[in-house]
Amino acid sequence: MSQRILVVEDQEDNRRILRDLLTSAGFELIEATTGEEGVRLAELNRPDLILMDVQMPVLDGHEATQRIKAQPELRSIPIIVVTSYALSGDEAKARAAGADAYVAKPFSPRALLATIRRFLPGPAS
Repeated sequence: MSQRILVVEDQEDNRRILRDLLTSAGFELIEATTGEEGVRLAELNRPDLILMDVQMPVLDGHEATQRIKAQPELRSIPIIVVTSYALSGDEAKARAAGADAYVAKPFSPRALLATIRRFLPGPAS
Protein backbone atom coordinates (compact mmCIF):
# COMPACT_ATOMS: atom_id res chain seq x y z
CA MET A 1 0.00 0.00 0.00
CA SER A 2 1.49 3.34 -0.99
CA GLN A 3 1.81 6.15 1.48
CA ARG A 4 -0.58 9.07 1.03
CA ILE A 5 0.51 12.68 1.03
CA LEU A 6 -1.95 15.56 1.20
CA VAL A 7 -0.67 18.54 -0.80
CA VAL A 8 -2.31 21.83 0.24
CA GLU A 9 -1.30 24.35 -2.43
CA ASP A 10 -3.36 26.98 -4.25
CA GLN A 11 -1.08 27.34 -7.31
CA GLU A 12 -1.66 24.74 -10.05
CA ASP A 13 1.94 24.96 -11.32
CA ASN A 14 3.28 24.14 -7.86
CA ARG A 15 0.78 21.27 -7.44
CA ARG A 16 1.84 19.85 -10.82
CA ILE A 17 5.54 19.94 -9.84
CA LEU A 18 4.79 18.22 -6.54
CA ARG A 19 2.43 15.75 -8.22
CA ASP A 20 5.09 14.71 -10.76
CA LEU A 21 7.82 14.43 -8.12
CA LEU A 22 5.80 12.55 -5.53
CA THR A 23 3.96 10.14 -7.80
CA SER A 24 7.24 9.21 -9.50
CA ALA A 25 8.62 8.47 -6.02
CA GLY A 26 5.73 6.08 -5.37
CA PHE A 27 3.47 8.21 -3.19
CA GLU A 28 -0.30 8.52 -3.56
CA LEU A 29 -1.48 12.14 -3.62
CA ILE A 30 -4.51 13.94 -2.32
CA GLU A 31 -4.72 17.59 -3.40
CA ALA A 32 -6.37 20.60 -1.79
CA THR A 33 -6.39 24.13 -3.19
CA THR A 34 -7.32 26.01 -0.01
CA GLY A 35 -6.46 25.80 3.67
CA GLU A 36 -10.07 24.99 4.53
CA GLU A 37 -10.15 22.16 1.99
CA GLY A 38 -6.84 20.92 3.37
CA VAL A 39 -8.24 20.66 6.90
CA ARG A 40 -11.37 18.89 5.61
CA LEU A 41 -9.37 16.42 3.48
CA ALA A 42 -7.01 15.71 6.39
CA GLU A 43 -10.04 14.84 8.52
CA LEU A 44 -11.59 12.63 5.81
CA ASN A 45 -8.48 10.88 4.49
CA ARG A 46 -6.01 10.78 7.39
CA PRO A 47 -2.95 11.08 5.12
CA ASP A 48 0.48 9.84 6.18
CA LEU A 49 1.99 13.31 5.70
CA ILE A 50 0.89 16.83 4.69
CA LEU A 51 2.76 19.34 2.54
CA MET A 52 1.34 22.76 3.41
CA ASP A 53 1.73 26.04 1.52
CA VAL A 54 1.57 29.17 3.67
CA GLN A 55 0.22 31.88 1.38
CA MET A 56 -3.34 30.96 0.48
CA PRO A 57 -6.49 33.05 0.39
CA VAL A 58 -9.06 32.92 3.22
CA LEU A 59 -7.32 30.37 5.48
CA ASP A 60 -3.53 30.47 5.32
CA GLY A 61 -1.22 27.53 5.92
CA HIS A 62 -0.36 28.53 9.49
CA GLU A 63 -4.02 28.56 10.53
CA ALA A 64 -4.75 25.32 8.63
CA THR A 65 -1.77 23.68 10.37
CA GLN A 66 -3.02 24.86 13.77
CA ARG A 67 -6.51 23.49 13.08
CA ILE A 68 -5.14 20.10 12.02
CA LYS A 69 -2.72 19.83 14.96
CA ALA A 70 -5.50 20.85 17.39
CA GLN A 71 -7.38 17.62 16.61
CA PRO A 72 -6.08 14.70 18.68
CA GLU A 73 -6.77 12.17 15.92
CA LEU A 74 -4.73 14.22 13.40
CA ARG A 75 -1.99 15.58 15.67
CA SER A 76 0.51 12.85 14.80
CA ILE A 77 0.38 13.51 11.04
CA PRO A 78 3.66 15.22 10.08
CA ILE A 79 3.20 18.59 8.38
CA ILE A 80 5.96 20.02 6.22
CA VAL A 81 5.52 23.67 5.31
CA VAL A 82 6.68 24.25 1.72
CA THR A 83 6.63 27.95 0.97
CA SER A 84 8.18 30.80 -0.95
CA TYR A 85 7.33 32.98 2.04
CA ALA A 86 10.83 32.50 3.42
CA LEU A 87 11.77 35.60 5.37
CA SER A 88 13.57 35.78 8.69
CA GLY A 89 11.39 34.31 11.41
CA ASP A 90 9.04 32.46 9.04
CA GLU A 91 10.34 29.02 9.95
CA ALA A 92 9.83 29.80 13.64
CA LYS A 93 6.28 30.97 12.88
CA ALA A 94 5.56 27.75 10.94
CA ARG A 95 6.92 25.62 13.76
CA ALA A 96 4.92 27.62 16.32
CA ALA A 97 1.79 26.79 14.29
CA GLY A 98 2.67 23.09 14.61
CA ALA A 99 4.70 22.33 11.49
CA ASP A 100 7.19 19.49 11.86
CA ALA A 101 9.54 20.75 9.12
CA TYR A 102 10.02 23.72 6.81
CA VAL A 103 11.19 23.78 3.18
CA ALA A 104 11.66 27.03 1.24
CA LYS A 105 10.73 27.36 -2.44
CA PRO A 106 12.32 26.96 -4.83
CA PHE A 107 13.29 23.61 -3.36
CA SER A 108 15.62 20.90 -4.53
CA PRO A 109 13.50 17.84 -5.39
CA ARG A 110 16.14 15.62 -3.76
CA ALA A 111 16.12 17.71 -0.56
CA LEU A 112 12.31 17.73 -0.38
CA LEU A 113 12.17 13.94 -0.82
CA ALA A 114 14.86 13.54 1.86
CA THR A 115 12.76 15.66 4.24
CA ILE A 116 9.63 13.63 3.45
CA ARG A 117 11.54 10.37 4.00
CA ARG A 118 12.60 11.53 7.46
CA PHE A 119 8.92 11.16 8.36
CA LEU A 120 7.91 8.38 5.92
CA PRO A 121 10.81 5.94 5.72
CA GLY A 122 8.59 3.08 4.55
CA PRO A 123 8.09 1.34 1.19
CA ALA A 124 8.19 4.50 -0.95
CA SER A 125 11.81 5.17 0.02
